[in-house]
Amino acid sequence: MNDSSEHYRSARTGRFQKGHSGNPKGRPRKQSAPRDATRSAFEIVFEKRVTVTQGGVDRELSVEEALQLRIYQDALAGKRRALRTVLKMIAKRDKAIADSGQRILPSPTVKFESAKARNADAAMCLLGIAAPDKSREEHNPDAVLLEPWAVQAALSRRRGRKALTPKDVGEIKRCTRAPETLRWPRGTKT
Repeated sequence: MNDSSEHYRSARTGRFQKGHSGNPKGRPRKQSAPRDATRSAFEIVFEKRVTVTQGGVDRELSVEEALQLRIYQDALAGKRRALRTVLKMIAKRDKAIADSGQRILPSPTVKFESAKARNADAAMCLLGIAAPDKSREEHNPDAVLLEPWAVQAALSRRRGRKALTPKDVGEIKRCTRAPETLRWPRGTKT
């Protein structure tokens, strides 16, 4: 410190008087920030390009496009958060189109119809949930019986429900391949 700075110090406390500092050159000026420092991290990242491989073909996408692609893939895989995000994106797009005055084309309606009423039975047989009923084959060749493990799984999921009635028990036994192997819930009269 030089003599001039000593002149502004208080003799009692050793501190500088109000309005005077110990820096004779003063406070340094603020330097102008570089271009990247004024932008957010998201803006910087979203400008980048990434290479995405789809079906063996490389495509260069922006990070935003790559994230949207990933969200669409997750939605198609059945992830609920991704489904919600895609629905919000669609609603946002529809609103923007409506605000611009363009006409929104109606979404196509998809209708699934069964070619054969017994498709569910065939699917259950393929999955091992049901098996053809050999005892009723001559009267009803399409009849199936549920496998005991599937019925047992359904019975074990009945938590906090009222007891099965004798009519319910009779229906379950009639539709199960080996009903004698089932373990019935407490309070059920078989």
